[in-house]
Amino acid sequence: MRGFHNFAAAACLFAFACAPVGAQEQLAPVSLTLKRTVELALQNSKDIQVARIQASLADRAALITRAEFMPNLYAGSGAGYTYGIPETPGGRAPSVFNVTYTEQIFNEPLRGQAKEQQQQARAQKIALEDVRNMVISQTASAYLELVKVRHSLDLLRKEQESADKILSVTQEREGEGFELPMEVTRAKLTKAQIAQRLLQLEDRDDELCTFLRSEAGLAPEQPIDVTPEDLPGAAEQEGANLVALALQNNTDIRLAESDVQAKQFRLTGEKRGYWPTIELVSIYSMLAKFNNYDKYFNAFQRNNYNVGVQAQVPIFSPRVKASVGLAQINLQAAKENLASKKSQVSADVRRMTRRVREMDAAKEVARLELQLAQQNVAQLQARFDEGKVSLRDIEKARLEENDKWMAYLDANFQRQQAQLQLLRTAGQLDTILQ
Repeated sequence: MRGFHNFAAAACLFAFACAPVGAQEQLAPVSLTLKRTVELALQNSKDIQVARIQASLADRAALITRAEFMPNLYAGSGAGYTYGIPETPGGRAPSVFNVTYTEQIFNEPLRGQAKEQQQQARAQKIALEDVRNMVISQTASAYLELVKVRHSLDLLRKEQESADKILSVTQEREGEGFELPMEVTRAKLTKAQIAQRLLQLEDRDDELCTFLRSEAGLAPEQPIDVTPEDLPGAAEQEGANLVALALQNNTDIRLAESDVQAKQFRLTGEKRGYWPTIELVSIYSMLAKFNNYDKYFNAFQRNNYNVGVQAQVPIFSPRVKASVGLAQINLQAAKENLASKKSQVSADVRRMTRRVREMDAAKEVARLELQLAQQNVAQLQARFDEGKVSLRDIEKARLEENDKWMAYLDANFQRQQAQLQLLRTAGQLDTILQ
């Protein structure tokens, strides 16, 4: 008797390979566990590589404003023909060669912008974590679905054998006048439906294998062996505990918190726009007589040095007031967004926790239905051995058992999907790698 209690032992030995026949002859199958598949995906995912580049770009962008508070040295020339008083559009005297040194010493609005950009760069690293979580979730989901598809294909092939036997017996009975032609058509329909489901699952098997090979960085035609696994039990915690974890680790909330902090830096800097700004400046110019300096000035000096600070004190500045108002609105919007994210994530975790429990119940119902179908097959097998039921009856019972098997596999996969969503929302997807 094929009892349900034997499933755990059978699952340990259950493995399948996917790839075209020619590819299997060229490449040996690679055996992957769920953990190993996720690890390979994290190493090879193109999405993660793009997110890393974006994080680097954000770091470089933040350095641009910070550079104003570092020594800046420029060399150049303002040589040109002059007729009359020597001057340039920039207000500096024409020079054969000049060197300029600048460094912001005290400029709070600019410092606020720099801190805002630094915080945005840190937020980009959180976004990188979100992409990483997405890769883990998608890869784990594809792996678990591939396990389900492989097992379902095995069951359907057994169903195909039973359908062939039922059709053969029904045709014989029709020839003997014991069955109506309608029963033969019904048997053919059952066989055709099984063939259709086989083709659909084989196509899905190929899609999942292609995706996993791409994510894991395997060869395009590399055969893959997978084994049935379940997710870690982190999602079995109480809903309140998961809500607390989500409020601490959820990437959407962390991004919203980072945005609030960035907007606060900007507002603080803009409010200090009424304070003086101080900049360290130094200028060296080498002048030439052909610019007529000796005709318009009392004395001519070729080499000229200027070192000091440039300070500005705002007396009346509508721009500062407008900038403060804009920063306040942006901060208020960021705070409202954060509050909304926290409320949404809290509700999502509770909803997903309930869904996991519902999927647990559905899985248990499917398990009991499968067990009942298996017991029915065992009973009919005993009666068949005694000659009390026909081969068609026993094969129909086996078809029903296989259908219950597939229903159980679907229920188990749906539970795994619900658990994956809950783990991602709660920021606990790393438990898959433990």
